[in-house]
Amino acid sequence: MTIIEMLEQSGIMTIFGMGIVFSFLVVLVAAISLSGKIIGKIVKTKTVAASGNLPANNANVTAAISAAVNEYKQNK
Repeated sequence: MTIIEMLEQSGIMTIFGMGIVFSFLVVLVAAISLSGKIIGKIVKTKTVAASGNLPANNANVTAAISAAVNEYKQNK
C-alpha cells in the first residue's frame, strides 16, 4: 500500500466520519426543537386551564390572602 492510497483512504474515512457526526447533530437539533414545541404547547395549555379556574376578582379570596399575609408578618 502506497502513501497515496493511504491518504485517499484516510480522506474518505475523514469525510465519512464528519458526515456521520453532522447527520447526528442535525437529528439532535431537530429532536430538541420538536420536543421544545411540544412541551411549550403542553405547558401553555395547562397554564390557560389553571388560570381559567381561578375567580377573577373575588373579595373573599382577596380578604383571605390579606389575612394570611398579616398573620405571617405578625408571626415572623
